[in-house]
Formats: sequence, structure tokens, C-alpha cells
Amino acid sequence: MNKFERQGRQPADQQTLPEAIEADLSKIPGQVIDVNEAPPLAPLTQDEVRTILISLMLTMFLAALDQTIVATALPTIGRQFQDVSNLSWVITAYLLASTSVAPVFGTLSDIYGRRAMIIAALSLFLAGSVLCAVAPNMPVLILARGLQGLGGGGIMPIVQTVISDVVTPRERGQYQAYFSGVWVAAGIGGPILGGVFAEHLHWSMIFWINVPLGLASLALLLPRMGKIPAFHRRRKVDWLGGMLLMASAVVIMLVLTWGGNRYLWLSPVIIAMIGASVALALAFVWHARNAEEPFLPLPLMGGTVAPYAMASGGFALGAILGLTVHLPLYYEVVYHLSASEAGLALIPLAAVSTGGAAIAGRTMAHARHYKRVAIIGTSGAALAGCALALTALPLWALLTLLSVFALGLGTAFPVSVVSLQNSVARSQIGTVTGAMNFFRALMASFTVAAFAAILLMALGADISLGGEHRGPVSSIPADDMIAAFRYVFGAAAGLLACASLCNILMEERPLAGPATPAEMAE
Repeated sequence: MNKFERQGRQPADQQTLPEAIEADLSKIPGQVIDVNEAPPLAPLTQDEVRTILISLMLTMFLAALDQTIVATALPTIGRQFQDVSNLSWVITAYLLASTSVAPVFGTLSDIYGRRAMIIAALSLFLAGSVLCAVAPNMPVLILARGLQGLGGGGIMPIVQTVISDVVTPRERGQYQAYFSGVWVAAGIGGPILGGVFAEHLHWSMIFWINVPLGLASLALLLPRMGKIPAFHRRRKVDWLGGMLLMASAVVIMLVLTWGGNRYLWLSPVIIAMIGASVALALAFVWHARNAEEPFLPLPLMGGTVAPYAMASGGFALGAILGLTVHLPLYYEVVYHLSASEAGLALIPLAAVSTGGAAIAGRTMAHARHYKRVAIIGTSGAALAGCALALTALPLWALLTLLSVFALGLGTAFPVSVVSLQNSVARSQIGTVTGAMNFFRALMASFTVAAFAAILLMALGADISLGGEHRGPVSSIPADDMIAAFRYVFGAAAGLLACASLCNILMEERPLAGPATPAEMAE
């Protein structure tokens, strides 16, 4: 018999396979793991891409807004519930929850898909918002803020991951700049909206406003999610690894929040918590090394791109947030600005960084050696930070140098995010993006605490991390504040110098995608 002839008279769909072949076929995974070149399930038009990106920006705006909008309403909330001592937990609960779940949602989006996880994150966020709005007392409000933080922490990495599914790496930097603008709008508009709602309407409006915006985001996004390429891979979830990672993150964040504020850094409570966080982190590393499919694969965090990209973005974010938290004190003492004027004086630092991100994004779309813009930008920011530290300046000169500092700093964000996502398989982008958000949040919290410690040592004043100054701030001589802030500006310059070094050491891998606007249009 010819080997190509049919070996039976039954139709092909009714024939049975030999047991050996059937056993081998059953071991083949049902989904592709490396899908770097997978085509879209359906072609996305420019209008659909635009609609998806608008809905993603609206979604991210919600999560970013709730990190700032509550602050100005806290006094009103404390008066209504007659509980001022626990007010800080309204902020802390959200921060702890959102930081600890970022890597969890990133990894789960690689396992169960972006659509399922964006629905889960937004549902948790909206449920938490409603519970916050109707909370009858402070404990319920704090728990509801924690639930809201679980959703908000999941939104960030999933939004960044969906962007990577929709646009190519070369185009992605431009869109990252748009999302940086969303952060700026939330950072500036949040405190203003919170104050207006608390003073003229009711503080619960800061939570009710999330409901229509969140539903509108889902209505825009979900009908088009079916056309986005699916790059996830179903596998067993390493829940133990995820719990160890979240537990270590919560303890570390509590140390950074309470250290030097509620407890002394060398107090038994802080030392015990540091020991617990180290033990949990070591347990997570040991588990990740021995698990068959760990929650966060440690090799993914190594190599010639990932550690440098994460560090560069973390240094930049830490520097800008550290200055944003503490500069109002400097403005108040040195330039005698009011609280509202000090807030306005922060706009150059926040807004100009978006311009730096936009410049870097456009450069990445056209230049072959795209990381040079981040090297030049962060180096320039480090030099501007050194200039701020060297001498006292009039307000206009200070704001000018801060603008130069922010412009260079902003270039680090799109370059670090796109380089990181471009270095891993498409089925791992969610995992690595969640890890990036996690380490950035830790770095930002560490920097805020470090800058506060610098001021405490230099001034000897009792200054809280949240920007509410409990000591005799008005009695601090301006010369002493200028001298103390030289160390703060110097530390910020050092962070940007480290970011520049990371950009230099990071491997520059070619970015996939069109290189010119004409090709992009095609």
C-alpha cells in the first residue's frame, strides 16, 4: 500500500487515532505562548483606535484623580464623622491597596485577558466609590477606600498593557505622553475639584462623580475590546506567590508611611516591620525560584533592559513626586506664598514634564537611537537640579529652572515604559508592566520619605509626610529653609543622574513599527 493512500474506508472525521499519537497531542498547549507576530483578530480603524485610547485615558484619569481629590475634602469629612485621628487612613488605605495589587492585575491580565481584568478593576473601583459615598462612619469609609484602591491599582497596568496591544512599540511613546498629560490634569484638577465639592456641594460628590465617568469608559471600551489582539495565555495562577508579594508590599509601604511620622525610624515597631518585610520578600524570592510557573518570574526582571528601564522610571517618578510634596513648604517659608499660590507654583513642575514626555515620544517614532533623548533629558535635569541646590534664586528663576528640570525628567517615562514592554514576549507584557508600576510606587514612596527625613535633620522641625505641617513652620527662618532645601534639590539631582546612567547602560533594542508618519497612515 502506498503510504499516502487512505488506510480505511471510514470518513476522516470518524477515524480514531492510535493511542500513542493521541497521548502526544493531548500534551500540546491549546494556546500559543510566543505571539510577538500575531496579527489582530480584526483590523482596527483609526477611529476605533482613537475611541479605545480616549476610553483608556478616561479610565486612567479616574484612578489618578482619586489619589489627589480626597486630600482637600479631608477636613470636612473629619468634622462630619467627628474623627480626625484616623483621617490619614483615608489616603493610606487607597495607597496601600493600589500599590500592592498592581503586579497582581498585570499578571492576571496575561492569564485571563485584558477584557476580563479591566472589567474586574473598574467594577471594584466603582463599587468602592459607591461605598465611600454612602459610608456612615470613618471605619466603613476607610475599608471602602481600600476596595477602591484595589480597583485603581489594577487600572494602571492594564491600561498601559492594552495600549501595547493596540499600537506598535515605535508609535507607543507618543501615546504614553498623552497619558502623562492625564496624570498632570488629575494632579492639578483633583485638589481643586475636591475643595469645590466639599465646600459648595457635599464631600460624597468626590466619589459619586466616578460612577458616570466609569460607566462611560466601559461603554466606550468594551464594544471594541473584541477586536484587540488577544495575547494572554491561560495557565495555573501562583496564588501563594501573589499573596507573599502583596504582603511584603503592604508592610514596606506602611514602613515608608509611618517611619519618621507616626513612629521614629529606630523605634521597635518600625524595626520589626522592616524585618517582617525583608522576611516576606525573601520568602517570595525563594518561592519564585522553586515554583514551576511563578507569579512574577524573576528572570523577567533581569537582563539588559528591564532592570535599567524600571530603575530609570522609578528615579524620575520619585524625584518629581518628592519635590511636589515638599515644595509648598519651601514656597510658604521662603517666598511667603499662600497655600493656593503655592499650589499654582507647582504647575510648571507637573505640566512641563508632559512636554518632555511628548518630545521623547515623537523622537521614538522617528529616531533609530531613541534612548538618546532620555539620556540628554535626564542629564539636563540633573544639571538643573544642581543649579537649584547651589544658590538661592528669585521665584521667577526658580520656576524657570524647575521647568527645565521637569522637561528633562519627562523624557524618562515613555522611553522606560516602551523599552521595557519591547523587551518581553507579548504574553508577558501585562506581568512586566504590573511589576514596573509596583516598583515605581515603592520608589516614589521611598523618595517622599527620604526627602522628609532630609528636611527633619536639617531643620529640626516636626513636618509630616502629607504636607500638613504640625510644627512652628512660620517661625522657621528663610535662610535655614534655603539651606535645608539645598540637600533636597541635590538629592533630586542625584536621582536624575542615576536615571541618566540607567538609560546609558540599558540595551537599545530596535522598536517594531512604522518609522515615518506616512507609513503610520498606511
